[in-house]
Amino acid sequence: MFGEMLFGIDERVTLAINQIHFPLTDQLWMFMSNKYVWIPLYVLLVLSMWKNIGWKKTLVFAVMATLAFVTCENIANLFKDSVQRLRPCYNEFMLNGSLNLLEGRGGLYGFFSAHAANAAAIAVVSIFAFSRDKDRSHRGFNAIIISWAVLLAISRVFVGKHFLGDVLTGMMIGTLVGLIFGAAGNKISARIDRQKDRPHSAARADNNLLAGSTVQR
Repeated sequence: MFGEMLFGIDERVTLAINQIHFPLTDQLWMFMSNKYVWIPLYVLLVLSMWKNIGWKKTLVFAVMATLAFVTCENIANLFKDSVQRLRPCYNEFMLNGSLNLLEGRGGLYGFFSAHAANAAAIAVVSIFAFSRDKDRSHRGFNAIIISWAVLLAISRVFVGKHFLGDVLTGMMIGTLVGLIFGAAGNKISARIDRQKDRPHSAARADNNLLAGSTVQR
């Protein structure tokens, strides 16, 4: 009973959001929703990491981001097959309410949004990655990558492929997955930093020992 009421609210809120559209904004949401247009961004992200934190830690976080992506995809598919909640573009109430559909309908089920989960996970792992750069602040980057993830996620409502609840659930799960893999990458990167500092510490110790011997003479 409560679940049906919640789904009903989700349907009405989603339809209200979806119907706020203009030709220009339709193009924007279609662009944001297209996963292939973001491939250059991912390449740029990796290159920027390489420049700021070095290739070893970049490799660590690239692997973590990939694992987070695969995890979100598999969890989303598991939920879709288990919950079997129809996408808005297959939902009779939404279609009768003049849903604005900007993309192909895709698979039948949409709970929860893998797009939203992946965007959130990648954003969180990226924030962890740039936090390893101790020489400069990346608050501007953090704000941009979070805004990107939110816009990409909400675009799924505007193109008619997901309910708002699908998107919010996807973002929460993606954030959790991102925190897990981001923290793992952070721990491995800290170990890399410690290994890098050992030769310098040993050299300083040797220099101090030589200095002490010279004074004694």
